[in-house]
Amino acid sequence: MNASALLDPEVIRQDFPIFEREIHGQRMAYLDSAATALKPRVVAEAMTAYNTRYSANVHRGIYTIGEEATAEYEGAREKVARFINAPDPHEIVFVRNATEAVNLVAHTWGWVNIDRADAIVLTEMEHHSNLVPWQILAQAKDADLEFVPFDAEGRLIMDSYEVLLRTKPKLVAFTHKSNALGTLNDVRSMVRMAHDAGALVLVDGAQAVPHLPVDVQAIGADFYVFSGHKVLGPSGSGALWARRELLESMPPFMSGGEMIKSVHLRHTTFADIPHKFEAGTPDVAAAIGLGAAIDYLTALGMENVAAHEQALTAYALELLPRAVPGIRIHGPMDPAERAGIVTFTLPEAHAHDVATLLDREAIAIRAGHHCTQPLHERLGEAATGRASFSVYSSIDDIDRLAAGLRGVQRIFGRTPATTAS
Repeated sequence: MNASALLDPEVIRQDFPIFEREIHGQRMAYLDSAATALKPRVVAEAMTAYNTRYSANVHRGIYTIGEEATAEYEGAREKVARFINAPDPHEIVFVRNATEAVNLVAHTWGWVNIDRADAIVLTEMEHHSNLVPWQILAQAKDADLEFVPFDAEGRLIMDSYEVLLRTKPKLVAFTHKSNALGTLNDVRSMVRMAHDAGALVLVDGAQAVPHLPVDVQAIGADFYVFSGHKVLGPSGSGALWARRELLESMPPFMSGGEMIKSVHLRHTTFADIPHKFEAGTPDVAAAIGLGAAIDYLTALGMENVAAHEQALTAYALELLPRAVPGIRIHGPMDPAERAGIVTFTLPEAHAHDVATLLDREAIAIRAGHHCTQPLHERLGEAATGRASFSVYSSIDDIDRLAAGLRGVQRIFGRTPATTAS
């Protein structure tokens, strides 16, 4: 990779084999990175190397390829720790995705610590993965769920948050960045306020870790989760970071092989962290692939990644209202308050129809409720369209999106009065 062109999308795309194919005879404009990111060649190569050169189980074989596999697997854990500035790699638990990480916390720490009438504070913009596990826990424990609302521009209402914290919740859980609106929440302030109220804090970083520098020590949360497939890594990879003292106090999530220290007929002692939470044979290739993806992003520089995507967001927020008459953009219009996601509706067409027609032009967006049905109920929308960016996204992608949306309007009977310059 040429260091002088690190964030030139045309250069970066050369690292992504998927861009070598055409969709409907055109180069693809992939604008669905918030759902899953495309994978650079180095990720596939790292996983292939494991599968073809040292495909052994980890932590067990005292032979060459077994030791190589263990070294690469634990090396990936160290890369994750450095990437989010975790103080200790032993505080990184490998999981399949952020969903599993939230469930792990809910079913271990939650089941031990949440009691009848305890309060759990969430927000109205949470992904279902940071909502449903707490619903299940609250129903089982007869606990209370409270929700921080958001305003007309998709910003959390902090006065309401302060009021809810007076209930002295046991846990506060919220997203670092909304997957539906792109809203960047002030996580450091929210964590500090929750701690002052005596609560522990879980932050869903699935949409933040791939797109901006994340420092879990500076954020100050107690749990932080993310998915590997959104970080240019493979599906089936992800991580939970939690404070050592919490992990050591929590019971195992699953049981069986690997997570044990000794097993007897009537009792078992468990392995030290993080292995206590990694029962069975792990997806070694996925962890190694995640490590390769982190290497790739680290080489680009996360400050550069954030600046690139912020510029794309600002461009889209300026262009689309001007070029696509009647479009409604949801979420903050100040690009400093959102990152890498632009969610919209057209009054002429359902979001699914919009996405279907855009696909004919090789433009890939997401259409639906984006696993945020309560948020969409607040918006009064059954579904929205969502364009989301990554390191390979370009100004040309956004120009094509605007032209595609004008084409949708023509099909549904609107003749745009203005066009983009």
